[in-house]
Amino acid sequence: MQNENLLKKINEKVKQVIDEHGLVYVQEGAQDIITYDEVNAAQQAWCDALVEIGKIKEAGGDHVTYADKVLSSLYNYDYGKVFFKPTLAYGAQTFRNTKKAALSYFVAGDPEFPNDKGFGLKPWVKASYTNAGGLTNGVQIYGSIAITMGNVIVIDKEGNEVMVDKTWVFKKGNDGKLRIIVHKSALPYNPNI
Repeated sequence: MQNENLLKKINEKVKQVIDEHGLVYVQEGAQDIITYDEVNAAQQAWCDALVEIGKIKEAGGDHVTYADKVLSSLYNYDYGKVFFKPTLAYGAQTFRNTKKAALSYFVAGDPEFPNDKGFGLKPWVKASYTNAGGLTNGVQIYGSIAITMGNVIVIDKEGNEVMVDKTWVFKKGNDGKLRIIVHKSALPYNPNI
């Protein structure tokens, strides 16, 4: 009886979120559904963490430990697979599907990844994101999975701005936290090159 009541509560909660957001595609048997607010908060958390890595390094702090914690908190490396194609990665080390490889991309210094310059160490003083079509139109929610596509804009301390095309796929863990399971990033196409 207790399990039936719990299942009924879950189904009511899931239905409420589906109705509130006008969702059409939801994985069958979903026990929890990501909301637009959660997705946007996860994207902003990534932007904030990128800026913080550089701030900590500039201040002489332990930016490597902080970046490792970011990878545990914002990415799914500690729980399962992650597909990560960073903006400036290329050749044999284009894809960073291990936490160690991702950490090297953000903070450099790993001899196994000699081409990494430490993307997070610029330092960036501001990072923001936009979703294609706006905060909700650029987001697809499928139960405990959400997909976003848009841009991330980063600004360095000299005021130089870089925009990258970004696709993220988030998965909601059993702890209710969204983590990145796919991260594809690239510089926009320039027809003049």
